[in-house]
Amino acid sequence: MTEPLHGEDPEPADRFPAGPLYVPIRPGPSGCAARLFRTPLGRRTAVGFTSERRLTATLGSGQAWIRLAEPALRALTAPLGVTTVTVDPQFTAPAPARVTAPGPVAPVPAVPPAGPVTRDMPALWIA
Repeated sequence: MTEPLHGEDPEPADRFPAGPLYVPIRPGPSGCAARLFRTPLGRRTAVGFTSERRLTATLGSGQAWIRLAEPALRALTAPLGVTTVTVDPQFTAPAPARVTAPGPVAPVPAVPPAGPVTRDMPALWIA
């Protein structure tokens, strides 16, 4: 086995356990569950922080957490199809605002509206 050269960076693809992490949790119907987040490209990821200070700086002081080793966090989220663990993310976007249901909705007319209807017209969905 050869020794690495001094000053040589490890390969980015080399995975190594991050050690015990501070994992954000949320209350669930059966107790607490690890919070899952999305990467900037929209993929789901588990998140862990190397210190309580980093977790608080990113998610706020009201965020509940538990300590989990990185392999335990992976094992917990793998059945959900989450294969990525992000350690110490530095930015989070706020959660989308909840949309409240509007007041009474006018009935939909039985007759289609006058004028041409094309496929390019956007569909409106009421949540």
